[in-house]
Amino acid sequence: MTTPTPQWQLPNDETISTDWVETVQTIANSPNPPKRAAELLWQRGIRTAEQLTAFIAPDTYQPTPPAAFGSEMKQAVERILQAVEHQETVTIWGDFDADGITSTAVLWDGLRQFFPDGQLNYFIPNRLTDSHGLSIHGLEALADAGTTLVITCDNGSTNLQEIDHARTLGIDAIITDHHTLPDERPNVVAIINPRYFEPEHPLANLSGVAVAYKLIEALYGCLTPTRPLAELTDLVAIGLIADLVQLSDDCRYLAQIGIRQLQTHLTTDDPIRPGVAQLLRLCRRTGDRPTDISFGIGPRINAVSRIHGDARFCVELLTSQDPDRCQELAEQTEIANTRRKALQKDVYTQVSQQLSGVDMATAQVIVLADAQWPTGVLGIVAGQVAQEYGKPTILLTIDGEVARGSARSVNQIDLYQLVTDQAHLLTSFGGHPFAAGMTLPVENVGVFADALNRQLRQVGVTSGPMIQVDLDVSVCELGKELFQQLNLLEPYGMGNPVPRLLIRHAWFDNTWHQKIKDPISHRKLRFIKTHFLIKDDTSTAGFPGLWWGHYKDDLPVGRCDVVVELDFNAYSRRKQPQYGGYEVRLIDVRSVESEIAVSMAIPKQQVIDCRAQSAATDVSDALVVTQCPTAWQDLRPWFHQANQQHAPLVLAYDKPEPVPPIEVWKRLVGIAKYLARTETCVTVAELMTKLELGEVALGAGLAALGSLGFQIRETDLDAPMEIGGLSPSPLLFSSMAITLLYDASLAATTEQQQTKLRLFLASLREEQFQRKYFSDVPVNVAQTVMER
Repeated sequence: MTTPTPQWQLPNDETISTDWVETVQTIANSPNPPKRAAELLWQRGIRTAEQLTAFIAPDTYQPTPPAAFGSEMKQAVERILQAVEHQETVTIWGDFDADGITSTAVLWDGLRQFFPDGQLNYFIPNRLTDSHGLSIHGLEALADAGTTLVITCDNGSTNLQEIDHARTLGIDAIITDHHTLPDERPNVVAIINPRYFEPEHPLANLSGVAVAYKLIEALYGCLTPTRPLAELTDLVAIGLIADLVQLSDDCRYLAQIGIRQLQTHLTTDDPIRPGVAQLLRLCRRTGDRPTDISFGIGPRINAVSRIHGDARFCVELLTSQDPDRCQELAEQTEIANTRRKALQKDVYTQVSQQLSGVDMATAQVIVLADAQWPTGVLGIVAGQVAQEYGKPTILLTIDGEVARGSARSVNQIDLYQLVTDQAHLLTSFGGHPFAAGMTLPVENVGVFADALNRQLRQVGVTSGPMIQVDLDVSVCELGKELFQQLNLLEPYGMGNPVPRLLIRHAWFDNTWHQKIKDPISHRKLRFIKTHFLIKDDTSTAGFPGLWWGHYKDDLPVGRCDVVVELDFNAYSRRKQPQYGGYEVRLIDVRSVESEIAVSMAIPKQQVIDCRAQSAATDVSDALVVTQCPTAWQDLRPWFHQANQQHAPLVLAYDKPEPVPPIEVWKRLVGIAKYLARTETCVTVAELMTKLELGEVALGAGLAALGSLGFQIRETDLDAPMEIGGLSPSPLLFSSMAITLLYDASLAATTEQQQTKLRLFLASLREEQFQRKYFSDVPVNVAQTVMER
């Protein structure tokens, strides 16, 4: 199946003042005016000297102390000090992904200096046989080994049953995590989880490894450590960047100082972490870039559990001081990563074959399942598919009557909330807004997929692949100076993505492709990449670049527009010293002769937020929305009309007060009885207003009335649709007039009545959820969605 063509989105054409460029030049201590960096910083909301200083200079940033976690942190430290004093047996319970492995390594490296040999241990679940988090059988094994305190990292917040079981075994628990919180605090010594903070708090986005680091930081304030805290920051940077959390505030600070620590490993003959040094050598990286983690170290750590299931030796790799042992373990990691890439490629091919039978015009969410797919690579393949098709993707493997798999999101769609709304169809579920894992009965897979698609259609989210272009440049600008400007914004991550550059009317020369063999099985050709020189009228000498996964014949002939990322590779510098190691990575390309146009940014329509404010009607020459919408399609006509009239759009609806769905049903039945008795005509609009229902919920409600014996008769002969029998269409027009008649002989069976009622109540709950969403949605989010 042909991959859909991405839409290119350009930034607003906004002129950057010379004062701002001079400010950036001064604070960044740049020899030349960094105009491109100033443009990019301005686009991303960095617009004052204070913001810029905190953003690019970690030594000036004031990190938030661990005491911000309050009594939970205090209780955790006191319990660990008690374990140290009484020489208790303590076990760190980690996780098998890169964030979980580095979290375990941080706690192990930070705590082991305070415990005698054998008193501190760590446990990593097996990805292929265990799930994330605590398990009953694992806790029982720890109890048998004498453990009296478990410290989790990157897991445990919602393992309420397992936590209670641990207490019966005489095991206390300290939870350090950053995943979903339970409704009630678990019965633990302490739970240190940044989700208790408001979203604007500087610690709100900490990943598991950063939470573990904060615990060690607090503990170091009460003990005398033999190693400085800074020696743990490289592990923190690896976990933060590999876990794709938003790198802002303390997360950005920790990533910055962690990368500074990471790059020391290849500048000395006796590195602090010989295992990390070996990983950097194997992936031909120096450790000074976030991409050295996201494309180098991170995938290699993750590959071990994806291939072998058991990833415990990765903790040893990251913390051992034995260079020979570290080299052996690093080579095992490299082999696992090579096998992971081959397995990923095979599964992606099979997924692509299934996609050929999917109607992408109607699918809002991609949900596919196969009994042969290994669970270890489903997450990364789902990520590939989500990016290529611009749709959230869920891939499942089938084992008997159970389907288990991973999901990845795209286009700012909150996958966690999306799936949570269908939790009744799942056996288990956990994750983040952009990545999740789940299990469910095989019989529920189809219903689950339909529910997700229906939910996204109702919300009105625009799907399809999109590429956000940051800067419009020429080939002559590519190279060291531009790279150094863009480097001011590193480390890149969620909320601060790698800048994408548009080069217009370029062409390719010196093209050739390279087939890369799997070093484990040299007979199989696994990978392909194309090398090229990109040229334009500003530089006929050209600039080198790569296009992964494509042959040279995939490049268009003649003039084209391209989107690239500028990169630096020390290995390329040795191969092509004339370019200094700088190269571009091709993201997308379009022939200039193509009819597909680049979407230009349009001026923002003014949207004024007067929700729950009496001043709403005081805005002159404006269109005012007074009814809380339940879907984006309800709001878009207002937006476009205001845009055409060059008038402000005012959101002036009150915050809805939801009524229990069963009470709404009772009101509907009461109204139906009155209308049937009096044979009174009523419009759909009147019913919707009286009951505060949308079209979909009212349609389900009328169908439920039909199952009780009410007959719905259309009385407006000019209405553009018909209602037949007892099943009115859910797509109602508010101008339609209807009459309700009652005939007991038309009543359906009790089971059918219950089914219709459940559908109505579910539709109503969904509408109430959407009204709550639209009552709180930020204006800037509404503008972004409606402008698409």
